[in-house]
Amino acid sequence: MSNSSDYVPPAVWNWNKGNDESSGGRFANINRPVSGATHQKELPVGRHPLQLYSLATPNGVKVTVMLEELLALGHSGAEYDAWLIRIGEGEQFGSGFVGVNPNSKIPALLDRSGSKAVRVFESGAILLYLAEKFGAFVPNDPAARAECLSWLFWQMGSAPYLGGGFGHFYAYAPTKIEYAIDRFTMETKRLLDVLDKQLATNDYVAGSEYTIADMAVWPWYGGLVKGWFYEAAEFLSVQDYKHVQRWADAIGERPAVQRGRMVNRVFGDPASQLHERHDAGDFAINTQDKLVGEK
Repeated sequence: MSNSSDYVPPAVWNWNKGNDESSGGRFANINRPVSGATHQKELPVGRHPLQLYSLATPNGVKVTVMLEELLALGHSGAEYDAWLIRIGEGEQFGSGFVGVNPNSKIPALLDRSGSKAVRVFESGAILLYLAEKFGAFVPNDPAARAECLSWLFWQMGSAPYLGGGFGHFYAYAPTKIEYAIDRFTMETKRLLDVLDKQLATNDYVAGSEYTIADMAVWPWYGGLVKGWFYEAAEFLSVQDYKHVQRWADAIGERPAVQRGRMVNRVFGDPASQLHERHDAGDFAINTQDKLVGEK
């Protein structure tokens, strides 16, 4: 990687294992240009039909929020076991995880409620799968459903710009490259403006109803404007996006959202970290502050 205009790509790209600049800076130990398992490791299985393997990144939070919202509606079949996958340690490359998600990215869901287990990967696909399974958080009206799914896929399509683009070059890359930061900052602010204009005339992302579109967009754009990651709030002038700020605060006040954000969380206040979730009672007795206090 070079910040110089003199850099000329070679005829054939070579992956230099262990070279931070070619492999992704602070993520060099887990980035590689091939797929598949690096080691044999079976996944744990709990007692509930739904088994979630995840980490509380924005993509992981989408799914735990959805599950907690379903439970809050009274869908007992949405009870789940949430197992922690430490991506910084390469646990997503274990054979069991790769069997559920060949792309080795969290979150991954295994639904064991039927005669044959169903695997679902990609956070947007999991949200839609659960919405259809339980008949919740996706409108039935065709036009409203189309609007909801359009915003769901808007978020899925924008995530590489916000995360892999802006987040990587602004916060994580080993070299600060002005062109790359400017390129992805411009796109991130454009996307924030798209969302702000939509929320200027709508309570929620897809209209008047709270849907999986909100659950998909909130962990990324809500988190961004509230300054939860990248330490880029001032840089992006997030206070200018007043409608996104209003919406982010409203979603963040929902009890199910607050619970969902705690699941598989390994950073921040220990009282907000529930590394694994196997029962609703875990929020009261198994957060990290209580477990550390028992030792």
